[in-house]
Amino acid sequence: MDKYEIINRIENFAPLETQEDWDCSGWVVNVSGHNDVSKVMLCLTVTDDVIKQAKELDCDMIISHHPLFEVPINWKNIDIYCAHTNMDLAKGGTTDTLIKTLGLEVKEANNFVRYVDIDTTVKDFAKLLRKVSPNLRYVNNNDTKELHRIAFCAGSGSEFINEAFENDADAFVTGDLKFHTALDSPIVVFDVGHFESEIMILEVFKNLVGSRIETVFAKEKSPFIY
Repeated sequence: MDKYEIINRIENFAPLETQEDWDCSGWVVNVSGHNDVSKVMLCLTVTDDVIKQAKELDCDMIISHHPLFEVPINWKNIDIYCAHTNMDLAKGGTTDTLIKTLGLEVKEANNFVRYVDIDTTVKDFAKLLRKVSPNLRYVNNNDTKELHRIAFCAGSGSEFINEAFENDADAFVTGDLKFHTALDSPIVVFDVGHFESEIMILEVFKNLVGSRIETVFAKEKSPFIY
């Protein structure tokens, strides 16, 4: 299958022009004269180990979620493509996939932030989140008991906590929560972990690539040890 046909499918779903100005979504490595692809490795982040896995499994191409701002010279003999903030913004993208995995439905979307209306308690919702993130941690500065509106942003989205608060959210779900941000939060914040909140997007990539191409998932895990 032509690699540009694969990428067209991804970009029709998550248009490249919707990425943030600072982002590097798109072709990371585009090997000249190598268009035919029969096997693709899907990963959250391209690392030396992922490159090694792809070569050992005879993959022709790597599709990742996270971008690369610098590319080591020894990576430049395999096609690498990433869809990052454009995939985060897309309907059915990163945050939507997290919400769907939890068995919930999006009520409203505002750029990167999605809102879910649900009547639950902090403790019960924490139990639900632990299904995707056993190492969940959360902040509850106001000793909130009940939740009715929850905002979500997969990955590193703590910059949107105040926006979620202003839009009447009782809680916010994201990853990479920092100490002072947690200390100042006016609402409950659940930190499910950056890796744990985004790894499900690989299934979306697989569906977009289609069944005509063999896809394999890279062996990845969060770098944190708990």
